[in-house]
Amino acid sequence: MGRTRPTKIPRWRWRRNPLRRRSDAVEAWIVLIAWALATVGGAIAGAVAAQGTENALTRSRAERREVSAVLLETAPADVVDMTTGAICSRVRAQVRWTDGNGIVRTDSATVRAGTKSGTTVPVWTDGHGSLVPAPMGSAEARARAMLTGAGAGVCGGLVILAAGRVVRRRVEHRATERWGEEWAQVGPRWGRRTG
Repeated sequence: MGRTRPTKIPRWRWRRNPLRRRSDAVEAWIVLIAWALATVGGAIAGAVAAQGTENALTRSRAERREVSAVLLETAPADVVDMTTGAICSRVRAQVRWTDGNGIVRTDSATVRAGTKSGTTVPVWTDGHGSLVPAPMGSAEARARAMLTGAGAGVCGGLVILAAGRVVRRRVEHRATERWGEEWAQVGPRWGRRTG
């Protein structure tokens, strides 16, 4: 005799049915609301995170200034990257520059390997005159903001779906307890024990 596959009835919790419990309808509403909130909440979280990241990167670009610095030492030419074993094209070396307040400063900056002492190199400073990495370009900043927004949107949606799952499990657990209580009342009337 061939095995028959159970027929899956779509949207059975929404249909009128004498076997449908109230908890089935509640579960259906919880799933629907959780998915709707996850979609909307995830989109809002993503948009807020992307906008916040873009604003922070724009502020960072506006605060940084490119200044000319003089290399105080010849940059090493044969530095090997310990992780890849390749020769580095950029290395750290001592530079001197004058900040916006006229104070002469000295620090270590990233320059091309093999650059001779006394060469003028561009460096970036923050509002306090300290060396900082070069700001991201607008395309790179936009891409980072989009990735941050996408990540925040997915995480926000998953958190909402997880909360909906917890609520649904509680409703399901309570329905099972109620079913057990009802069975405890009805079972003895049958005159025999099952299980």
